[in-house]
Amino acid sequence: MGQKANPIGNRLGIIRGWDSNWYGSKKDFATKLIEDNKIRTYLNARINKGGIAKIVIERTLGKLIVTIHTSKPGIIIGKGGNEVDRIKEELKKLTGKDDVQINILEIRRPELDANIVGDTIARQIENRINYKRAIKMAIASTLRMGAEGIKVKVSGRLGGAEIARTEEIKQGRVPLHTLRMDIDYASVYSLTVYGKIGIKVWICKGEVLGKRELNPNFVGGKSDVSDRRERRDERGSGDRRDDRRGGGDRRNSGGRGDRRN
Repeated sequence: MGQKANPIGNRLGIIRGWDSNWYGSKKDFATKLIEDNKIRTYLNARINKGGIAKIVIERTLGKLIVTIHTSKPGIIIGKGGNEVDRIKEELKKLTGKDDVQINILEIRRPELDANIVGDTIARQIENRINYKRAIKMAIASTLRMGAEGIKVKVSGRLGGAEIARTEEIKQGRVPLHTLRMDIDYASVYSLTVYGKIGIKVWICKGEVLGKRELNPNFVGGKSDVSDRRERRDERGSGDRRDDRRGGGDRRNSGGRGDRRN
């Protein structure tokens, strides 16, 4: 089951929220769904080098709010905010709505986002870098930022081979069946001169034990794995060192010598 279902869709309502927040009746549900797909397809093609992780769409009383999560906000904003205004006008023409708002949220740790990691690997493969080297570099940087595990699967004509094949590289733990595990997933492709190469990325960020904010625009909390580990290491290491020093002092001046006397 864990290998067949999408890890994000499998955790919706448990530790993940929906990327589209609106209510649709039977009459206009399909129209809004198709419009969401058009917006995401257009923005991903329009800002193909903007490091987009996800696009959250909200609708309230005729107002369309598009929130772009990106690791390169400067590219999307542009000089003096001109690029954002241009994108806003283009979205108004695409959707036919007058009230369109664009928010931009910066991702502080792009190494912990599956979409950005997969896109980085895809761009490197397109630049003729060896796929194994690109994957190992991405895995090393992700684990360095505090992830518990990562799995990358590539398939296609790897290295320009005549016969397509699939290879998988994994480090750490990625338990797909455990619903309380925060696992990010992305499926991207690299367009090379010898065909498309599919890339799938799974990143395990840790365990979510308490109640979690399901708003997809929520930044912080359990997703900051490295911060939690640093705080835990600081608390644990200092106390243990003090205890060891105290134990050594007691052994040197302790009661064994007194008993012998």
